[in-house]
Amino acid sequence: MKKKAVAIVGPTASGKTSLSIEIAKKFNGEIVSADSMQIYKKMNIATAKPSEEEMAEVKHHLIGFVDTDDSFSVARYKQSALEAMDKISAESKLPVIVGGTGLYVDTLVKNTEFLDYEKSDIREKLSERANNEGIEVLYKELEHIDPVTAKRLHLNDQKRIIRALELYYSTGKTITEQSEVSHNNESKY
Repeated sequence: MKKKAVAIVGPTASGKTSLSIEIAKKFNGEIVSADSMQIYKKMNIATAKPSEEEMAEVKHHLIGFVDTDDSFSVARYKQSALEAMDKISAESKLPVIVGGTGLYVDTLVKNTEFLDYEKSDIREKLSERANNEGIEVLYKELEHIDPVTAKRLHLNDQKRIIRALELYYSTGKTITEQSEVSHNNESKY
């Protein structure tokens, strides 16, 4: 049987925090942030982090727990969020997922699986190549390796082009191949 969770999503300043607190109070829940900016310590401006008073009303998870100079990925978010949700559920409470980062919420709801690979200097080398040879060269490389992903990316989207090539050179799998198998397992929530 699936465990229950509630997801409250929407843009910044749309009332998600107050609604989530109401729901968490009414249904014995705890809040799991799904906001890519609220995860960072000392990043309080323009993030709409809940106030100390709001966080005192209901327990919040995944707010202000990452240093701003740390690398953080959606895969790491998913792992941290699931750990928090499992802990909340084990205490017979309702996880209330709240956020404006659609990718974070989708990853949890759809149980997206990510390829695991060792971090290396591939990204830095690809960035150097983009600076020295131009992003067009890397884009053409991506078109050859993964035409489906290349077609949906703009030529000027250097970050995503490099990320797609990094994944391929690290795992031997393209983003298209990874996407095909990333939702094979149903979420437990």
